Amino acid sequence: MNDHGWDEDAARPYFFLSYAHTPKAGARGAGDPNHWVRQLYRDLCEAVLQLTTVPAGVQVGFMDESMHQGELWADRLSEELATCRVFVPLYSPRYFNSVPCGQEWHSFTRRPVYPANIDSERTSGIVPVLWAPMSRYRLPEVASELQFNHASFGPDYATEGLYALMKLTYFRSAYELAVHRLAARIVQVAEETVIPVGRRLEFNGLPSAFNVTAPTKQLRISVLSYHQGEVPPDRNPDYYGAKRTDWHPYRPAGSPIAQHAVRLARQLGFQPTVHEFEEEADAIIGGEAAAPGLLLLDRWALRDEQRRELVRRFDRSDATWVSVLEPWNMDDPECEERHGELGGLSDQALRITRRAGRPSFLGVMGGAPGLSSLEEFDDALPRAAMKAKYAFEGRTRTEPEEPAPSRPNLRDAFRRGHDGPAPFGDDDHPERHGGDHPDDGPPGGGIT
Repeated sequence: MNDHGWDEDAARPYFFLSYAHTPKAGARGAGDPNHWVRQLYRDLCEAVLQLTTVPAGVQVGFMDESMHQGELWADRLSEELATCRVFVPLYSPRYFNSVPCGQEWHSFTRRPVYPANIDSERTSGIVPVLWAPMSRYRLPEVASELQFNHASFGPDYATEGLYALMKLTYFRSAYELAVHRLAARIVQVAEETVIPVGRRLEFNGLPSAFNVTAPTKQLRISVLSYHQGEVPPDRNPDYYGAKRTDWHPYRPAGSPIAQHAVRLARQLGFQPTVHEFEEEADAIIGGEAAAPGLLLLDRWALRDEQRRELVRRFDRSDATWVSVLEPWNMDDPECEERHGELGGLSDQALRITRRAGRPSFLGVMGGAPGLSSLEEFDDALPRAAMKAKYAFEGRTRTEPEEPAPSRPNLRDAFRRGHDGPAPFGDDDHPERHGGDHPDDGPPGGGIT
């Protein structure tokens, strides 16, 4: 047993497969976008078994599939990164844009690497894989420093990437060759290097090895809700925690909604932080926010007049770089019973936002429908986050100091003469009518 609590004689996983989780492609009910990575993992485990003497029942590799397990998820990642023998990153544009992938790389490379024999060359313990062609992309420094011959896995692999070889029947033999050579390389590196078991690091606090620090990579997630000591007598306190950010609307599914949102945002390449909305509100309303944001709104909190007024002020501030998500669990009997009442409070508090963003939902079942399940929340968050990002980029874009005066538009004047004045508030918020990016349109139920 070593100082880190791991038995050095115990069999250790040969490899840790590091990849960027791909979000679903828009439509609800879409297939699992990470299916092909799972298939690669299974094929790679089988190939490594054929090339080694790993006994039955012993873990060959590790791939992160438990993305929604709270602290247990982070602890498991830390343990595997501290014990695996080889680190296998799947290179893609999304990979190097992912904070968790950068944290995994950082964690593994904190461990020392030694050659097994005094005359052998020192290697890194990292065996990279081209999941997608990367010739058009600039690799971060930690990746560009690696000396690795991808052509040794076959010419089609080096040109197309492993994902294409898997998807297209034409490349089946090329895929099998690439997997065999990749497995052989993993075994070779594991045998030619000695990488001692490392210390389990606090994964969520690790920096990214890729230095993803652009301002719009940040995402400030704000929660407007109760803590257990504030919950009204007619509301079940089990959906709340010691802090307002512990709100867990879809309980028992998933984890507290802010933690769940953090994991989804990291998959999109953001660096998310979590805050109470009351602490963020003045900066957002005053236009001083330093990053795009999400507001996770608990409609039960709108029964409190002070919180309701705070949301009204936010609504009037036209902070388009903060998207609103309204989790509303229709499997919760109390939510089902108060749907019309609290949906109406939400409509009133977000009157301008609601009219500009989702006019088709007004009046549905007595109020906007909200996100009625964790699956709906998962589908909605990526679009809401990107909508906020685009709005923030548009807000911070440099504008001319003295814009030229606009010329009168006779067509608009003629239209207004026939149709009457524009509805109240529309001229005050013209950018809400679509923006200059296709994702600025109505994003679906529960998002504003």
